[in-house]
Amino acid sequence: MYLYHFGLTELPFTLTPNTAFYVGLEPHNEALAVLLTALKTGEGFIKVIGEVGTGKTLLCRKLLNEIPEHFVTAYIPNPYLKPDELRRAVAVELGIKQAQRMSVQLLTQRIQQRLLELHSAGHSVVLILDEAQALPEESLEALRLFTNLETETRKLLQVVLFAQPELDERLATTRFRQLKQRITFSYKLRAMTTLEVQGYIQHRMQVAGYKGATLFSAAISKKVAKVSLGIPRLVNVLCHKMLMLSYGQGQYQITNKHLSAAIEDTEATTQTSNVKGSLSLAALVISAVLIVYVLKNYGVIA
Repeated sequence: MYLYHFGLTELPFTLTPNTAFYVGLEPHNEALAVLLTALKTGEGFIKVIGEVGTGKTLLCRKLLNEIPEHFVTAYIPNPYLKPDELRRAVAVELGIKQAQRMSVQLLTQRIQQRLLELHSAGHSVVLILDEAQALPEESLEALRLFTNLETETRKLLQVVLFAQPELDERLATTRFRQLKQRITFSYKLRAMTTLEVQGYIQHRMQVAGYKGATLFSAAISKKVAKVSLGIPRLVNVLCHKMLMLSYGQGQYQITNKHLSAAIEDTEATTQTSNVKGSLSLAALVISAVLIVYVLKNYGVIA
């Protein structure tokens, strides 16, 4: 909606994890370095923990893009699967035909056979699971048994878990002590600092094609960092709404009133606005749509 208004080529603050917008924040770069180092050394289990909205899925996709060529990856974005479903999903990712029709015993044999074939061809195999905190308990145990597949010198399958902190709570229980002991590398993503939020906003605007004067001042960015707690997803939500509000009012600068209205419209932020008389976000968006509609009908814009 506001692309033409601000001279953008694409929306800068969508919630879709797009690696083109990867900023290279310190925690994400450190996590990526840990992941690549651990994978290259052949470790069995690797874990990355982060709160909701801290960029785990984006980091996961960045890893998939940058993993060395000799790795064969099996990526499971939604691991809420029973043990049998998990085995079949892994088999499909590894290119095993008719995996859905095999018995569990035959399927396990075919997976091991496929892993040995890939190992003999000089490949390393890594299973990457996003949202791993959603794995059922029986599937967590099945995952541990996967890493029993090995040669005398190397694991046939490495596992990377991206998860919310709830996974750590589960691993802390006695039932999963064996799995916890097998996790050799772990990294916890943190939220962004105030300076990182400012750089994050500017970077995404630049990637989206913005070439004008600074839209988000240092003071606005500081307030965004405070109310979002430095969570990238919330920063995206607030900035997107502020751009919509600015566009709806025909302005080319983000103001405190825009931020206040965006905060009021976003339940997940840490506070509500104290500014009275802020225009409703929905009302401004509707007004902007009507303005564009009228201008098009009168031939003012194409």
